[in-house]
Amino acid sequence: MGKFYLTILVVISGGKLMVTDAVSLTGVERTFGKDEIIVSKTDIKGRMIYTNRTFLQVADYTEAECIGQPHSMIRHPDMPRCIFKLLWDTISQGKELFAYVVNRTKFGDHYWVLAHVTPTFDEDGKTIKGYHSNRRVPTPEALEVIKPLYAELKAEEDRHANRKDGMNSAHQLLLSKLSDAGMEYDEFILSL
Repeated sequence: MGKFYLTILVVISGGKLMVTDAVSLTGVERTFGKDEIIVSKTDIKGRMIYTNRTFLQVADYTEAECIGQPHSMIRHPDMPRCIFKLLWDTISQGKELFAYVVNRTKFGDHYWVLAHVTPTFDEDGKTIKGYHSNRRVPTPEALEVIKPLYAELKAEEDRHANRKDGMNSAHQLLLSKLSDAGMEYDEFILSL
């Protein structure tokens, strides 16, 4: 029997926490065209300020449901948290990052992307005012490497009772694997 997750989206409305519909994972993989790009922009805290039509179509959300919400609302529970740690550590330093990500749609389907995330700078060119992400369809060959790696990282995270300890342990595991391969993370991703 496959995994069953129940994801509950908590939204703050009028100063009160509201729980929206619970979503169970369907196991159905969605895709989008090789010539299409999913685009989203967030503020400095990761709340969406822009989503393009492709984002909305693939994720099954309306623009009104996305704007002002945390980008993590599309986070798939199988996605290792340590990859997001790496992402935030990198982009908050003003650097770009490429990463493979599995996301969850509003109705529980999933879709894989190759994300290119960059900081957006203020007029002074030094102050980060938000983030911009373009996502493309990943190659099947890259996913053959990424899926087992992410499963191993997620298992390491789940092995720990404390989520933060699990994330940090999986992060160290990832860094160790990269060191053994003699690569930086971006070199690894772009080599796939």
